[in-house]
Amino acid sequence: MRKAVISLVLVSAVITGCGSAEHTPRGTPSPSAGEARQLTDAEQVRISDAQQQLIGTCMRRQGFEFWEAERLSLEESRTLGYVLDDVGWARKHGYGSRIQAKEAAARASNPNLAYRRSLSEQRRQAYDEALDEGVDAPVIAAEIPGGGTVRKRMGGCVAEAEKKLYGDPRAWFRAEKAVGHLRSLYVPRVLADQRFSAAQNAWSRCMKRAGYVYRDPGAARQSAVARAHRAAEPEVFEAERRLAVADATCARNTGLRPIGEERESHYVARLRDRYGEALDTHTRLQHQALDRAEKIVGPRA
Repeated sequence: MRKAVISLVLVSAVITGCGSAEHTPRGTPSPSAGEARQLTDAEQVRISDAQQQLIGTCMRRQGFEFWEAERLSLEESRTLGYVLDDVGWARKHGYGSRIQAKEAAARASNPNLAYRRSLSEQRRQAYDEALDEGVDAPVIAAEIPGGGTVRKRMGGCVAEAEKKLYGDPRAWFRAEKAVGHLRSLYVPRVLADQRFSAAQNAWSRCMKRAGYVYRDPGAARQSAVARAHRAAEPEVFEAERRLAVADATCARNTGLRPIGEERESHYVARLRDRYGEALDTHTRLQHQALDRAEKIVGPRA
């Protein structure tokens, strides 16, 4: 049973490439490695697409059918971050609730899941082993900032795809988890920072003039998320859209995003003495994966 659960998670998440937007208090860059350029959303999506194609090629080579995920447009695939300041995007998509509904529908109708269910028990086991080796896969571990350890089973076509992109899946896993969990260390400092707080207060005053009372962008977005399940209703989506436009307009007028990005970079830099190696490895392997992905798939429209 556990083997099936592991593979179902991989099929519905890694294989479909669907995920929600990040809502951490930061701008578009990830924690930077020195002065190295951080990947854009478009470049990260290209790596994800290449990974799917590699997994599909591997699965078909082992005698199984495989369908790559329905691809959203590049515009639909953007990461919002904590601060939304693209007024045009907000005017069209609000906070992206309809995009998230589209992703959920794609996960639910994923043909890989239906195909797996159609297999005999023996073939289903072989499918799981081909995909990720299930419970028999080697386990890799990474210590995370702030304490604790995360583990991941790494095998099958998923491991093969990561190796072709990143070269060393273990090094990538350790760096990715370290950098991702750095947020628990620097986000509270950004939120408490005087310059960021002043900009956020200015954003709140701007929103009040527009007819909305929220202390920060997270609160505004959360109010829309609470109604997201009704986004198919025109009046609900219109309310989301109006709120997102006001949010983005105030963020742009107060410079909240560039101030947040600068403060984030400042506090991440103060962590480099301890986590510089992880930051550098993360950026280096991302760029390596992008170079390889560009030879496998084209950019999304």
